[in-house]
Amino acid sequence: MSKVTLPRVLFAGTHSGSGKTTIVCAVLQALISRGINAVSFKCGPDYIDPMFHTAVIGAKSCNLDTFFCSKDILQKLLCKNAYGADIAVIEGVMGYYDGTGESGMQHSSYEIACVTNAPVVLVVDGRGASTSILATIKGFAEFVPNSRIKAVLLNRVSAAVYKKIKPMIEALLPQIKVVGYLPQFPQELVLQSRHLGLITPFELENMRDMLEEIAGKLQETVDINAIIQIANTAPTLENRAALPTNKKEHVRIAVVRDKAFCFYYEENLDLLRELGAEIIETSPLNDDKLPEGISGIIIGGGYPELYLEELSDNTTYRRDVKAALEAGMPCIAECGGFMYLNRSIENREMVGFLQGDCTRMQKLARFGYVEIAANMDNMLLKASETLCGHEYHYYDCTKNGDSFTAKKPNGDSWECAIANESLYAGFPHIHFYSNPAVAERFVKCCKEYKKRKGQVV
Repeated sequence: MSKVTLPRVLFAGTHSGSGKTTIVCAVLQALISRGINAVSFKCGPDYIDPMFHTAVIGAKSCNLDTFFCSKDILQKLLCKNAYGADIAVIEGVMGYYDGTGESGMQHSSYEIACVTNAPVVLVVDGRGASTSILATIKGFAEFVPNSRIKAVLLNRVSAAVYKKIKPMIEALLPQIKVVGYLPQFPQELVLQSRHLGLITPFELENMRDMLEEIAGKLQETVDINAIIQIANTAPTLENRAALPTNKKEHVRIAVVRDKAFCFYYEENLDLLRELGAEIIETSPLNDDKLPEGISGIIIGGGYPELYLEELSDNTTYRRDVKAALEAGMPCIAECGGFMYLNRSIENREMVGFLQGDCTRMQKLARFGYVEIAANMDNMLLKASETLCGHEYHYYDCTKNGDSFTAKKPNGDSWECAIANESLYAGFPHIHFYSNPAVAERFVKCCKEYKKRKGQVV
């Protein structure tokens, strides 16, 4: 066990859509502009917000989620990914106290603030309110004995409202610092949403200009020095957990990554690297075949439905993927990647290795945290072993598979995914740190495939 000094701050919201992502990106940009080495993290299972963080700081942003991993492992991931940084900026998920379980706060931003021992800046959406803002802040600050809320930042309020409200907050709650505000921005500077959340950075041609303009305004109306001072009050962390590492098994694994397939947990890919995998990125939107010399393939989720014509028209890539899987190449395909391996999406021809057809539903097909238990031995798990993941999709498939049983925290369950000795393909996005042996088994399976193909190990 070692002690780690890491200035850190968690930005929480009163609710989803309060502006956390915009503000965190602007704060990161402001820190980078000052020459401060900042790293970022996202609470919960979201894949899109970390992509925006990465677009600002130029380095990967990782998820911190107590459903996916133990508290010790979560602290270890925080310390490992923030190594050498001057400050860690953590973005919350949903409303600050929103979670699961009997208390309704398990796996919430509040729980992660407690696990990481991070001071909190509460982002309060002030649209259409004035004095009522005080009641909101007071309620959040006093909801639990130690809320960890050290400051508030008002979003979407005018300078006039801020001038009126700031002294009122300070008089009512002198222990909480008011660090500033952001005004309501014009529509062209607002990060837009769609059915799976925010649009991705890939789709914003003027993203850099947008973020720099927002960050410029933030530096006029928000006290960045105060935020840094709050981060500096965070106590040292205990770095206790040991993570599995094994550099002996070197294999090349193709990761399909582009505008269509971009939903990945970076810590999953990092764990594969630690186990000896070389990650080679590839794209059915830009390439005509898989990379040479690979021994495994991962196809993540994303928005394949937005690029059906391009995916379907790239027949050489589709044939290459199908041939590789028919030859037994190990593959993990999650959500959109699972859809791509099937016969069709919205009647457009896809890889056809699996024989299902995917169509959009009128509402979310399945949503939320799941624990998946293997119904039979397969590449990732032995029968009855479990792995944690997350589902969030509007599409469904005529053949979802029955290799696993998925169970939500509320007890709802269903059969899911198609798996064998070389395949995992299903709607659940899986997180390796809920069962790190899964990553080791996948790398081992890739190594065995490499041997069978007569390649040098």
